[in-house]
Amino acid sequence: MNSLSLKENGFAEFIPLKAISYAIVPNDKSSVLILTDCTLKEKPTSDILYIGKSKKPSKRVFGGYLAGYGGKTTRKINSMLLNEGYLEKVNISWMISEDPKVTQKELLEKFKKEHGEYPAWNVSKKVPPKPQPKPKAAPKVVKAHPTKK
Repeated sequence: MNSLSLKENGFAEFIPLKAISYAIVPNDKSSVLILTDCTLKEKPTSDILYIGKSKKPSKRVFGGYLAGYGGKTTRKINSMLLNEGYLEKVNISWMISEDPKVTQKELLEKFKKEHGEYPAWNVSKKVPPKPQPKPKAAPKVVKAHPTKK
């Protein structure tokens, strides 16, 4: 699965995210959103970075991905775009869907079946829990031996 196969399945033309305009993104139509890395076109690896869903795609794209408002994943995407230099590399597309949650799940499972894992930005990096310090034992009270006089 890559951006070319998604176009064949009904996704809109991919548009550079840095050049997106509010007028072309669906406003109140539930959609599945795809972010791709346009620099991976000729490589055998899939160019898909993220498969997401939204009831209000324009709000997700402009308020979330570009402005940084939203949940953990949306803020992670915003950070990758603005702090890691991906804004210049990422293209976006969408497909209007009656049930974007089901469509997203199907696409994620298809991607995982073909590539062995989810797209890079769909994977949550689990940070290993910090080791908890062991509680200090109370100091031992040493009983003094009675001295003989």
